[in-house]
Amino acid sequence: MAAQSYDLIVIGAGPGGYVAAIRAAQLGLKTVVVEREHLGGICLNWGCIPTKALLRSSEVFHLMERAEDFGLKAHKIGYDLDAVVKRSRGVAGQLSGGIGHLLKKNKVAVVMGEATIPAKGKVSVKTEKGTEELTAKNIILATGARARELPGLEADGDLVWTYKHALQPPRMPKKLLVIGSGAIGIEFASFYNTLGADTTVVEVMDRVLPVEDAEISAFAKKAFTKQGMTIMEKAMVKQLDRAKGKVTAHIEVKGKVEKHEFDTVISAVGIVGNVENLGLEALGVKIDRTHVVTDEYCRTGVEGLYAIGDIAGAPWLAHKASHEGVMVADLIAGQHAHPVKPESIAGCTYCQPQVASVGYTEAKAKELGYDIKVGRFPFIGNGKAIALGEPEGLIKTVFDAKTGELLGAHMIGAEVTELIQGYVVGRQLETTEEDLMNTVFPHPTLSEMMHESVLDAYDRVIHM
Repeated sequence: MAAQSYDLIVIGAGPGGYVAAIRAAQLGLKTVVVEREHLGGICLNWGCIPTKALLRSSEVFHLMERAEDFGLKAHKIGYDLDAVVKRSRGVAGQLSGGIGHLLKKNKVAVVMGEATIPAKGKVSVKTEKGTEELTAKNIILATGARARELPGLEADGDLVWTYKHALQPPRMPKKLLVIGSGAIGIEFASFYNTLGADTTVVEVMDRVLPVEDAEISAFAKKAFTKQGMTIMEKAMVKQLDRAKGKVTAHIEVKGKVEKHEFDTVISAVGIVGNVENLGLEALGVKIDRTHVVTDEYCRTGVEGLYAIGDIAGAPWLAHKASHEGVMVADLIAGQHAHPVKPESIAGCTYCQPQVASVGYTEAKAKELGYDIKVGRFPFIGNGKAIALGEPEGLIKTVFDAKTGELLGAHMIGAEVTELIQGYVVGRQLETTEEDLMNTVFPHPTLSEMMHESVLDAYDRVIHM
């Protein structure tokens, strides 16, 4: 069979790949996407979307338990875990199907199968019907990543789970251990803890949510502990002894090993890039710790070969992948492409309370040599937060004292994953403290706290 020729081949149909393909098609490039499993990738099928659906169910359950706080009455409150999971899978399925429609609408060809790159500009796809040969001047790698598994802590789907098992649990955990307190670990800890699991989180670093500002991490730990979680920092799970219906975890804390018994373990210790079996090494692609090394334009150093999203390294975020996809498509089509700046990408964690941030932490700004001004404003000082019954939270802003540049913003509390975009736009527009202070924020809103935090950095705060 003769090879099919395209302008662009995209390997992987996750949030990076399918967006790159659609943008390329919009620019007039004949484009094909190769996907081995699900349109929408991990994000839509096993990550961002279904986890948010689960967390929404636990949030509503939590609010129902607090009914009396709002002058309401609710009796015999409970949940059906199977129904909660079914709703989550339904949401994921609906969106995954929508990706197929979008690709078809934009005239992007789709080939389902396993791709390899035997030579520059060539892709071989093993499908159910045989092997298809594709050629293109440009290829985008968007193969994503998978859960990292540590020796001795491997998942079995019964007692020890990865995120995929946790999304379709065979049972409701009674006593749960979560290994790792990054976004994935904390979100699952928050979900299961809210539904009643006795939850312990073990983190090898010195604080939970270690990529966040230290002040936000401390606030989060206090909130999680208040909710009944056990948080173990500077701790490491050395061994898991599995028996019928139980797991004994050997946890090293301060040089001593403690034994704790659980019925379920969720391992959330990072990700590994999907770089195997593609033929990258033979092409001369440089790989560093399972991730493809690229420049700011996602170029791999091999002519016509690009890598975007999780396979191309941190930050491992769906929205970063999507924008890299657009940027590379623009670059290939001869448009004016704008590199994605990692320090201007927001990170969001959808636990209870939510956490969101963009830019430099206070510690990082100092490390980089900035003379800084820091502002803070608590949720308890905001009328809308009190009216919502969500008085616990904090907004923190970091400015360059010399120029007024917004260096970073860090939030914890209700709906901060929505609020953070205001500061993201501010950084993109190179906004100064003066611009933010002269902006009129609507009242009553949670966003007013963003204004007050800026004012506080310059000793002009009103409501504190």
